[in-house]
Amino acid sequence: MKAVIQRVKRAEVRVDGKTVGKIGEGFLVLCGVADGDTQEDAEILARKTASLRIFTDENDKMNLSVRDIGGEVLAVSQFTLCADVKKGNRPSFVHAAAPETADTLYEHYCAALLQNGVRRVEKGVFGAHMEVELLNNGPVTILYDTEIWKSKGANGASV
Repeated sequence: MKAVIQRVKRAEVRVDGKTVGKIGEGFLVLCGVADGDTQEDAEILARKTASLRIFTDENDKMNLSVRDIGGEVLAVSQFTLCADVKKGNRPSFVHAAAPETADTLYEHYCAALLQNGVRRVEKGVFGAHMEVELLNNGPVTILYDTEIWKSKGANGASV
């Protein structure tokens, strides 16, 4: 699984002009599910997301997690993160998981965030055309791909 994690002061997602998810301070997470991803990937990604220390402490050091600050997460499914752009100028999405699998793993990721101590998780609407509005804080943007933990055999356990 892949994630683009942005530290935000606030974020909101709308479908057909209606707000379907809205948070205050925390993370906007754009989440892509690739073919071959599993529940283990969703759990690793959730654990790593909840533990990511990119909020500043009293010494102005990035040392606090979204859990530490009582922050929130807005998770938006985004299959385009799995784009293959090696050839030509038009991305291919053959490496994205099938919609049924992707939706199941996206939902599992959101539930696992709560299980990992995130106070509140809001979501977009899987498969819908969404408008996402955010106020970046920093900006601070982190890219995650569960392949880095699986390929090293670390299983994401060093959190």
